Amino acid sequence: MVSTIKNQKEILDKFGIEKLNAMQEEAGLAIHSNNEIVLLSPTGTGKTLAFLLPIIQNLDTDCKEVQALIIVPSRELAIQIEQVIRQMGTGFKANSVYGGRSGSLDKIDIKHRPAILVGTPGRIADHLRRENFSGKSVKTLVLDEFDKSLEVGFENEMTEIAQALQNVEKRILTSATQKVKIPDFVKLKNPLYIDYLDDGVVSLTIKTILSPEKDKLDTLTDLLEQLGDQPGIVFCSFKETINRVSEYLTVNRMSHGCFHGSMEQVDRERALIKFRNGTHQLLVATDLAARGIDIPELKFIIHYHIPLKSKEFTHRNGRTARMKKDGTAYILLWEKDELPDFIQELNPKSYKTEEIQKMQNPNETQWQTLYISGGRKDKISKGDIAGLFFKQGKLNKDELGIIEIKQDCAFVGVAASKAESVIEVVTNTKLKKKKVRVSLI
Repeated sequence: MVSTIKNQKEILDKFGIEKLNAMQEEAGLAIHSNNEIVLLSPTGTGKTLAFLLPIIQNLDTDCKEVQALIIVPSRELAIQIEQVIRQMGTGFKANSVYGGRSGSLDKIDIKHRPAILVGTPGRIADHLRRENFSGKSVKTLVLDEFDKSLEVGFENEMTEIAQALQNVEKRILTSATQKVKIPDFVKLKNPLYIDYLDDGVVSLTIKTILSPEKDKLDTLTDLLEQLGDQPGIVFCSFKETINRVSEYLTVNRMSHGCFHGSMEQVDRERALIKFRNGTHQLLVATDLAARGIDIPELKFIIHYHIPLKSKEFTHRNGRTARMKKDGTAYILLWEKDELPDFIQELNPKSYKTEEIQKMQNPNETQWQTLYISGGRKDKISKGDIAGLFFKQGKLNKDELGIIEIKQDCAFVGVAASKAESVIEVVTNTKLKKKKVRVSLI
């Protein structure tokens, strides 16, 4: 018996979405009626929901094994998709598995089989080898941002996974990149392409900021002062540069977070949580943050280093001016250097920092992020946390920010002016049946 999904409007309401966009509508219809789909759409346009809605409609409520497998290039994207499925509230179990997470935790999660399993190629291949779950019941295979998985060296693992799944009926590939080559191991015969790449970024302004010195740190801080307190990312090509930029921003008392592949997974997750809830308005990151992670709409991005290829330049820029909103990409350039041809073709105007119009800092609440030592496994919900902070913590509605629940913990944004007093009154109190600790991160 095939399940019927909850009323789609109920699901969209949970995400604050009035209706699906054109890409999501077309993708849904195509996935229902075709077995081979290649979905091309810019970062931030809603591809995850586009393929999840039709997949969940076709899940079998009587099947007790993994039915849909979603392969992703990064830990962050795996976590993000799992959270989206949980937020949909369809009743189907979903889990994510990825490198950097304890394999024993994976085994506990998938012992009771999820209907949808999300994971990075290396970890999924390892579980298949160990027979921790069977690939025989997998009817749907999604390779999300598949070109990125290939770029970072997962071709062997992805080939192994594809060969282990003998009963796949539906294959869905997604990408935010033009002219993608479909790998042979996917065995697509006659895929239907859904291409919305030209419909994404519509109001992007590109500006070159000239630095009088080869060392661009002073120019960066001058620019950030002009831009004011609004969300943005500074892209660097090397983690060593991120460390140097971070130290300089700290000296200049500019609040920020860092994000790169050499960070511990828990630190990466917390950096994104604090960025999402507004504790940090600025993220200093490598190209790992260019796509495949869940972050809010940005007003700007800054290329501290210019990427070597136009594709990376496009993906970075795709973090702003999304979904028909405007945004600006700033390129920091030593005045004696030249732009690469792929940027010169765009004819960006050059400015000095003092020529950038100073923006007023918005009078919005400043946020701090609190850690709560209980999560989903303790049956704690967002409503439980909100109730505790409203009733016992005496917060007003506008003093409680984003709540994110993990398997064994949770995070909540609160007005910075109330953080310490709230911790005093809510820590060591009970949420459901668990006494929880609350602390600042």
